[in-house]
Amino acid sequence: MKLSELTSADEVKAEVLRNPAVRAEWDRTALAREVASHVVRYRVDHGLSQAELGAKLGVSQPYIARLESGDRSPTLASLARLAQRLGLEFHIDVPPTSMRMSA
Repeated sequence: MKLSELTSADEVKAEVLRNPAVRAEWDRTALAREVASHVVRYRVDHGLSQAELGAKLGVSQPYIARLESGDRSPTLASLARLAQRLGLEFHIDVPPTSMRMSA
């Protein structure tokens, strides 16, 4: 099989998201995934371990691991702590049908 014949990750994702239950969960965790992406990027860019980032934020390493997993949406207090202590900026839209976040 040639590389050009393989299904791309975007094509696989699009196919999976056609399932309404999967799509609902995907939409539900959108904010958590975005925050996780920003936290991981910050940690990697600054050469920090999860424990070091936790110390900087005043939280435990397991908390950082949960935040980076993208499974649960962080609280507004958590977002405020990330913004204040790491200099990250979050903009949250809460439209009637879903929650979106951009940084």
